[in-house]
Amino acid sequence: MPIKDTLLARLANREARIGIVGLGYVGLPLAVEFAEAGFTVIGVDVSADKVARINQGESYVPDIPSERLAPLVAAGRLHATDDYDALRQADAVSICVPTPLRKTKDPDMSYVIEAMAQIAAICHEGMLIVLESTTYPGTTLEIILPRLLTNGFRAGENVFVAFSPERIDPGNQHYSVRNTPKVVGGVTPVCTEVASALYSTAVDHLVPVSSPTSAEMVKLLENTFRAVNIALVNEMALMCDKLGVDVWEVIHAAATKPFGFMPFYPGPGLGGHCIPVDPHYLSWKLKTLNYNARFIQLASEINTSMPEYVVDKVVDALNDDCKAVRGSHIVVIGVAYKPNVDDTRESPALDVISLLHERGAHISYHDPYVPKLYIDAQVKLVCAPYSTDLLESSDCVVIITNHRAYDWQHMLDHSKLIVDTRHATAAVQGRARVVNL
Repeated sequence: MPIKDTLLARLANREARIGIVGLGYVGLPLAVEFAEAGFTVIGVDVSADKVARINQGESYVPDIPSERLAPLVAAGRLHATDDYDALRQADAVSICVPTPLRKTKDPDMSYVIEAMAQIAAICHEGMLIVLESTTYPGTTLEIILPRLLTNGFRAGENVFVAFSPERIDPGNQHYSVRNTPKVVGGVTPVCTEVASALYSTAVDHLVPVSSPTSAEMVKLLENTFRAVNIALVNEMALMCDKLGVDVWEVIHAAATKPFGFMPFYPGPGLGGHCIPVDPHYLSWKLKTLNYNARFIQLASEINTSMPEYVVDKVVDALNDDCKAVRGSHIVVIGVAYKPNVDDTRESPALDVISLLHERGAHISYHDPYVPKLYIDAQVKLVCAPYSTDLLESSDCVVIITNHRAYDWQHMLDHSKLIVDTRHATAAVQGRARVVNL
């Protein structure tokens, strides 16, 4: 039987072993979905703590409750290890490692390169390798494929290579791996066919595209679209502030138009592992082709300036109360980058706290999902217990993340001054003077 047909049959019969490299917000939900689809899944991660917790049936990803993970581990459907050699048994491997930016705003591909070096060393005929990590257009063809070809493999014949961008939205209670359409782009049409056969077992709807580079570009378009539109509405908030107009009223009224408008909302800045980062992959790649991605650069300038704007709002609000920011007790509410998750990567709260700290404010924070917070190498904060005393002892409360768990009425009743960057308190009234973004 041809190599492709053998692999397709093993996938169809759930005899294939699936490897997942990187067991974070992307990799663990994918591993669980494949295990629930009937496969034996081998998860690889460099973190000994993650490996140990998974093998104990304990989840550290909020979207995957331990009650869902534990039965799969107990049944032998899912096992974690820090040893890439375990992937020698795998028929398909999905790479879900981080792709952060360096301080110079160019992609740090070291995690992908290291993962691929390890996989290339144990790759065998009939293996499918899929990169899911968000990166610049051309990564699959420039980094993944050459490391296999040098070993004598032939893409689409005896090994299969594709890119399928992750679309995980942490904390989203409606969309998960299973019901979020999956884009798949193989190096050859056969590679696309094989990768589609794999993901069709765990995802309801597939979207094949003509190449891995097209698939890479799809993900960058999705997140650049969001970054640019958030920058637009953030600048609209700045303009409305100067004009004395309520930006939230403007947005809500504009959103009544049934066509040609999609509402975005201002905030204290961008956070998370995708939107603040991904557009820079595209910008960096285009610089190598002597093209300046102007929209991306301008959007980044606006979005990264928002924490300073929030701090200016805090300073002005304290001045109105005849108080200086230096020496004031400021309570930051919510430090995760978005509601109802524990992820603080690129969170604007980090910049807001750092800027206030530089100005001499005494900072406390509360976040039900984040027990401790590292601002930098020198500054570490521990979550303060939420209480009436915490609010009443503050000179200003700054709402950065509007977690569902917060009682906004209680917050307004027991605070003196609130700077609300999320319009979270709009529906309630209380003692506090509220300054909106």
